[in-house]
Amino acid sequence: MTVAAIHQPQYLPYLGFFHKLAQADLFIVMDNVEFLRRGLQHRNKVKTSQGDQWLTVPVLHQQNQRILDVKINPDTAWNRKHWGTLTTNYSPAPYFDRYATDLQYLLQQDWHNLCALNMALIKWVMRQLEIHTPMVRLSELPVQGHKSELLISTCKAVGADTYLSGPGGRGYMDLALFDAAGVEVLWQEFTPPRYAQVFPEVGFVPNLSILDVLFCCGPDTRWFLEAPAGRSRPLTLGVA
Repeated sequence: MTVAAIHQPQYLPYLGFFHKLAQADLFIVMDNVEFLRRGLQHRNKVKTSQGDQWLTVPVLHQQNQRILDVKINPDTAWNRKHWGTLTTNYSPAPYFDRYATDLQYLLQQDWHNLCALNMALIKWVMRQLEIHTPMVRLSELPVQGHKSELLISTCKAVGADTYLSGPGGRGYMDLALFDAAGVEVLWQEFTPPRYAQVFPEVGFVPNLSILDVLFCCGPDTRWFLEAPAGRSRPLTLGVA
């Protein structure tokens, strides 16, 4: 059994994104679909003393633009603001210092392309969590179709016989098409864990950026990603 997961590249995604990535044999980066304005491709939430707050990367967006073509607006010091927000709110966290130097260096690079930024940060998180799932870009595969047809075509292109879907897929996937194509569907089972966060007085806030878990839990974050027994071994494929 070869399990593929497919997802758009997000900005500092939440823990569930990496949970799915860790359970797959191959991760396909859905980089050539339409960019969603005010979606998670260019923003995510962190915790402050007032509750959650968006960190948003300003982009130069055009209608019907693909994610891989989206440019970052160079006229704002967004990375400096993001780092300032992270430092202000997470410097008391037990593992902030463990990750701060590398993360600050990454964020302060002269980024022009949103997808490149997202992929650099995703790969950095993967290294911290010791996730070795290989990645392939959808834009580099000979695929076609929309929705279920596209997912099936992608699985076939990479030699996967099983597709790992998030629960949201139940709302739009045509399971009969998957069955006819010989592609099994597995559903991700992920429950946001509770852990000690900064600013406990405002209550626990689930599904924040992965940075919240890393800063608060450090290497123990890896325990939240444990795959079920019997998983097939990682593949040796091209890395995005």
